[in-house]
Amino acid sequence: INTIKERTQVMKSISQINKRYLPHELKTRINAVKTYRNGNSIEYVCRKYHISRISLWRWNKKFDGTPESLMDKSHKPLSRHPNAHTDEEIKWIKDLIRRNPHITLCELWIKLRNNKGYKRHIVSLYRLLVRIGFYNQILISGTSKYTPKHYETPTMLGKKWQIDVKYVPNECKARSLPDDKRYYQYTCIDEATRERFLYWYEEHTPANTVDFIKRCIEYYGYKPEEIQTDNGTEFTYNKEQIKVIHPMDEYCIKEGIYHHKIRPRTPRHNGKVERSHRNDNERFYSFLTFYSLEDLINQGKRYLKRSNNIPMQVLNYLTPIEMRNKLLNS
Repeated sequence: INTIKERTQVMKSISQINKRYLPHELKTRINAVKTYRNGNSIEYVCRKYHISRISLWRWNKKFDGTPESLMDKSHKPLSRHPNAHTDEEIKWIKDLIRRNPHITLCELWIKLRNNKGYKRHIVSLYRLLVRIGFYNQILISGTSKYTPKHYETPTMLGKKWQIDVKYVPNECKARSLPDDKRYYQYTCIDEATRERFLYWYEEHTPANTVDFIKRCIEYYGYKPEEIQTDNGTEFTYNKEQIKVIHPMDEYCIKEGIYHHKIRPRTPRHNGKVERSHRNDNERFYSFLTFYSLEDLINQGKRYLKRSNNIPMQVLNYLTPIEMRNKLLNS
């Protein structure tokens, strides 16, 4: 019997611990105080309204006959936390944002650290940017059911490249350019360093793909062991429909490079280059206007230099150029 009683008491205590606290409604507070002031005992009032003695005493002391007196007040501290950002640091941040309205979090953090001696963690900077309204609210509905699997990212230079093609948004074209004229961005990213190479064409054809790979080898200064692409016609042919070898495959065989084609309709397998395209939309194409292919290439070269010098969290806040130099020296 004692064992059963003990188990019952333990279960009750556990349920009380796990029971979520819900604040009493304003109506309950007012009625409890009025009932107490009408001469009823404190035990009766607490039992009737399921409240504690301390709560009843506190409400009785605050109640002046108006409902506003029993409403919850702000819990915001009256003084600033000693470790909070100082006014001088906030001024640094706002000045940099005003001069660079499209700056990214990592760029801002590096500039503060190098130029102002900023010592705080990047997460603290992010929270401050949210608080001052630097980021716009993004409403996301629905969740993905896909569970990411572990992927072994190469840790040595030249092991693997990811290559993909992106449409240049029509909104970036000047009015003097024809509406039906399209432009394409070829992107190559080294998985180990996240260093990228970009080039732009008027067509995405097998010939342009081979030309782009040659430019990549010239830019990086080495050949990769493997190139990973999707199954677009600029990268491969449907072997059931076209029996001819693709120019890219022919070039890769000649240079001793393995061409790895991802699973069809699965762009997440080329996730690094796809994610970089989203960054391009936010950092480059959102503010771009070009008047010709040559103008697009010239503006893209300046953006490429900036892109490869932005610190990345996945690289422990090193830039792709710094990561490349680190791997070369190791």
